[in-house]
Amino acid sequence: MLVLKFGGTSVGSAESIQKVLDVVTSQKKTDDQIAIVVSAFSGVTNQLQNLSELAQVRDPSYQDELENIRVRHKKMIADLMGKKAPETEELIMPLILELAEIIHGTYLLRECSVRSKDLILSFGERLSATIISSFFQKSGLDAEFCDARKLILTDDQFGCARIKFEQTNQRISDYFNATKSVQVITGFVASTKNDVTTTLGRGGSDFTAAVFAAALDASELQIWTDVNGVMTTNPSVVRNAFSLEQLTYDEAMELSHFGAKVLHPPTIQPVLEKDIPIRILNTFNPGFAGTVISAKGNNKETGITGLTAIDQIALLTIQGSGMVGVPGVAARLFQALAQKEINIILITQASSEHSICVAVRPEVARPARKAIEAEFRHEIKAREMNPIATESDLSVLAIVGRNMCRVPGITGKLFNALGKEDINVVAISQGSSELNISVVVHNKDQKKALNVIHDAFYPETKKDAGLHIFLAGLGLIGSELLKQISALENTDIKICAIANSTKCLAIQDGIDLKNVQKVFKEKAKKLKEQSLFDLMDADKNSAEIFVDCTASESISERYAEILSKGTSIVTANKIANTQSYKKYVQLQELSAPKDMQFNYETNVGAGLPIIETLKMLLRSGDTITKIEGVLSGSLSYLFNTFKADMQFSDLVEEAGKLGYLEPDPRIDLGGMDVARKILILARECGAQLELSDIKLKSFLPEACEKAKSVDAFFLALKKNKDYFSDLYNDATNQGKRLSYIASFEKNGLHVGLQAVDSQHPFYGLDGTDNIVAFTTKRYNKTPLVVRGPGAGAEVTAAGVLADILKCE
Repeated sequence: MLVLKFGGTSVGSAESIQKVLDVVTSQKKTDDQIAIVVSAFSGVTNQLQNLSELAQVRDPSYQDELENIRVRHKKMIADLMGKKAPETEELIMPLILELAEIIHGTYLLRECSVRSKDLILSFGERLSATIISSFFQKSGLDAEFCDARKLILTDDQFGCARIKFEQTNQRISDYFNATKSVQVITGFVASTKNDVTTTLGRGGSDFTAAVFAAALDASELQIWTDVNGVMTTNPSVVRNAFSLEQLTYDEAMELSHFGAKVLHPPTIQPVLEKDIPIRILNTFNPGFAGTVISAKGNNKETGITGLTAIDQIALLTIQGSGMVGVPGVAARLFQALAQKEINIILITQASSEHSICVAVRPEVARPARKAIEAEFRHEIKAREMNPIATESDLSVLAIVGRNMCRVPGITGKLFNALGKEDINVVAISQGSSELNISVVVHNKDQKKALNVIHDAFYPETKKDAGLHIFLAGLGLIGSELLKQISALENTDIKICAIANSTKCLAIQDGIDLKNVQKVFKEKAKKLKEQSLFDLMDADKNSAEIFVDCTASESISERYAEILSKGTSIVTANKIANTQSYKKYVQLQELSAPKDMQFNYETNVGAGLPIIETLKMLLRSGDTITKIEGVLSGSLSYLFNTFKADMQFSDLVEEAGKLGYLEPDPRIDLGGMDVARKILILARECGAQLELSDIKLKSFLPEACEKAKSVDAFFLALKKNKDYFSDLYNDATNQGKRLSYIASFEKNGLHVGLQAVDSQHPFYGLDGTDNIVAFTTKRYNKTPLVVRGPGAGAEVTAAGVLADILKCE
């Protein structure tokens, strides 16, 4: 006897139900007796839940939801059975009408008890089993619908009823002795001795299958899902996760408790008692062997079997000298939480008895703290115990394996892996059996921690998966960057997603850069449908990089969030580094871990190594006394090219056509861009300055500054041609040249147009050249100078690419 259970995704469409039939037909060739347990169609349980809630609050839209459910099942019948559909439609109509009557009653009474909700939710499995059994019959398989409510007897604890196993087992045995057909059994549902419908709670359909398998002494219980068995860890977080061949019952229960979607622990109990193996299989890849859960487990001395995590937990610490040597403290703590029905996820206690930590879900952290404070109010008042401390935004990571007790160095390897990546451990818990070692870490470190632990214990699976790039901005710089990446040989850079201001393109295996503009135009989705940031969260690669080639303030405001999730940033956007000094410091602190990168070399000087040079001077112990520079390639081009016989307005237009200016030239000519750059250099030196601290002197005439549009600005430039000619002539008559210079020294930050003589290092600038002179304690007579092109998409993109390559 085989018992097969198919979950919601396995019966979510006509195509998948056809695959279920193929599986059952194939198994029937080798095992004469088969029973299958089915869940509701994918998403239907949620629809029924929503239906009951709408009716309870007398929202008339409940009728629309009811109609959606009817149409969903009718369409499934039509897709499965074509011309034979009417017969099966007749079978489900009484169920739909019954559901409609119950829901209408809920609407009238404005009440939906737990008992009523059990009955409403039962329709999901009753409808799916009715349709699937009918489809099997019409496909030539000897199959029957089996209502588990007639066989599984429970108490009246609605919502999570408890099974009366002695009577249930006898009923199941008697029923199957009288039939040889393949039974299509409703999962999740049962009934009381008075035939009142109940449900079995979370994992109810798996539990149903386990109950039938145990009652029938099945040779194996098969759980068919949409994954290849049980993975070593969550594959959506760890790219190198792989399927396990075997697990023990204990290992499966430990992994399930700590968040792994294996099986709900109560599911295992009926088959565990009879030593019936459970096999986890993939409906959509039936040829894969899957994972066997049994008493035997894996005999390989590999240490751990798997690792898993529970994110978003809160840690409560009970601490005080009044706890030491006092019996009953732990009992009082647990009793206080039990009375409030608060579940404890993890417990750890210091051997000194000075403190106890308990982990709970964040939503119950406050009532848990109040319950503990109420229980120990006298000790807290007498200062024998400290006020209860609560820490949130934490995760529990657990490594599980029955062989851990026989393999030395497991704990050392765990903490060594975390320590190398500067991941702080907040709390530790380990049982004497060494089946499980749990550590509490900050939630922001969870993804990185799972990856480094997995790599430490499964080094043979570690791959150089390269850099996964998520690019914001497909303008001049972004497009040129993709062109330069495409030209690289033997690169391990993969462009996972690209977004502009309205659309986003994502391709799992990487975007083909040869036709990127065409592919983006044809396949990119609207940002409402597909967000670059959501795609980053879903990426499995720990070496993912967010690349910002925009000038967007809203994007720069996401930097802290991105860094806190363990994703590195490379940016040509200087806004983030020139917002408040507090935000600047926050980004520096978030990117401090050694595996994190926040690279922004192109914020100053395009592709020139200005920021890197400054950082190296400071790291080597030098002291900066003055920084002076021409930091705008655009303004450098204008004043290096401007001559007496030229109109300044014509030159500005030419610079725009060459791509040296923003579409709105007021941004460049206003000087704010230069002000942001000198502020970044000053902050790198440790100066706690704001943008408002900069003394910015405009060189534009008043009419240009007051221009309300780009056209008005150009008109004002033309009208003031003599003003610009006078600036040039005044400098030339003194043997000087015009330069737009920014400086930082003790007396502050200054930005403005200056006339420099031939002795000045900026006198000989050409084209779009940027130049920065660092006067330091060591370079005090002759400044250290960095000079080169400071504008243009090509050099800026090259600087961004260099920053990306630093992340390897």
